[in-house]
Amino acid sequence: DIAYLRSVLPSTTEEAFFDYLATLDTSEVTVSAVPEGSVVFARVPFVQVKGPLLVVQLLETTLLCLVNYASLVATNAARFRLLAGPDVKLMEMGLRRAQGPDGALSASKYSYIGGFDCTSNVLAGKLYGIPVRGTIAHSFIMSFTALEEVQPRELVPLAGGDPVDFPTLAESWLQQVCELLQTPLEKTNRGELAAFLSYAVTFPRDFQGLLDTYCVRRSGLPNFCAVALALHQLGYQAIGVRLDSGDLAQQSKEIRQVLRACGAHFQVPWFESIPIAVSNDISEQSLEKFIQEGSEIDMIGVGTHLVTCPLQPSLGCVYKLVEVNGSPCLKLTEDEEKMTIPGTKTIYRLYDAAGHPFMDLMALEEEPSPRAGQELVIHVLGQLGESCKVVAATVEPLHRTFLRDGQLCEPLPSLPEVRTHAQVSLSLLNPAHRQLHDPQPYPVAMTERLHQLLSKLQEASQ
Repeated sequence: DIAYLRSVLPSTTEEAFFDYLATLDTSEVTVSAVPEGSVVFARVPFVQVKGPLLVVQLLETTLLCLVNYASLVATNAARFRLLAGPDVKLMEMGLRRAQGPDGALSASKYSYIGGFDCTSNVLAGKLYGIPVRGTIAHSFIMSFTALEEVQPRELVPLAGGDPVDFPTLAESWLQQVCELLQTPLEKTNRGELAAFLSYAVTFPRDFQGLLDTYCVRRSGLPNFCAVALALHQLGYQAIGVRLDSGDLAQQSKEIRQVLRACGAHFQVPWFESIPIAVSNDISEQSLEKFIQEGSEIDMIGVGTHLVTCPLQPSLGCVYKLVEVNGSPCLKLTEDEEKMTIPGTKTIYRLYDAAGHPFMDLMALEEEPSPRAGQELVIHVLGQLGESCKVVAATVEPLHRTFLRDGQLCEPLPSLPEVRTHAQVSLSLLNPAHRQLHDPQPYPVAMTERLHQLLSKLQEASQ
């Protein structure tokens, strides 16, 4: 690395600089941060780095790279979870559309933190322990043309006994299903039936049908029901169906009607509650449409609109110098939103009596910690010219020190622990702040002492 830097830096660079670079480590760096999975609002410094100036400057790009995309995806996933509600299963399936393999792994990991239940990315399952899920592909179904291609043909009943010719059994069920649904038997696709049979005979406990390769009503649904009923006769239970095109909400309701009809007619009670999964360029607007129209959807696979974050393609976290050798620094600009807040700070979250956070408060590190029930004089960002008073029922310091003198200060949480923390943090938000359309702005404020320091530095810079 040093040799490469010599080749690209100006030839007048002093040799002592390279000698110094060779000695760099993190032994003098302290990192305090909001715990991973916490809800953080604009203008709140959620990572604080202390150490030699050159070292902490070198960390800027690395830290922002690690934080920006991860926070963006976790936030995007949380929005999908809020829209879907707690009961619908969400599957991340964006590997083929992500920004390369590393972006895909990050997307799988941080969408799980944001509230998704599982991923189609098997490597993410291996590395992070995220539950993996998937379904039959259209290409698998299209690769079959006739029942003669089903191998093996025999399936042993779950309770044991003699093997049964599974295609023959399914064909007998298909005739009954078509009669019930008043669907012409000859309209069902034989290749599709062969594909379902091949999958079911290999994975009889995990059969899920993809219904829309040809025609859902005339072929996919009758073929699925026939194979699922044949499995039921042998003691097994199908685990679901998937739709990947068309009016997903309307089709889900029609499919549920058919499943209920089959369950009642053939006296198979669990049939009516077979989970229905959907995919096909699902966005936030798609979920809102499902809610408005009503649906029977139990699981949603989201890919492109999750991992590429089209509503906000990047997250603008910044890394700014706020203090050097004990002297506060201020980046002054006419745009208040881009003005830095000087000094080493401690961040507090203020909660109301109902347990909802209502404000984040920045204070100078040397200030006494605010107390529950204490009247605080504060200045809200965006309204710095005016002060107001607030009283919190509970006060929570947000920062924890994770790295000091190059050593971890506490064990890092596991991925499931981070995910749980994220969901709890979201649940504590007031619904007025949590709603995705026209949310009530969440105020971030500073103490009177911090505001006085800011004003003093502004005056000195004029």
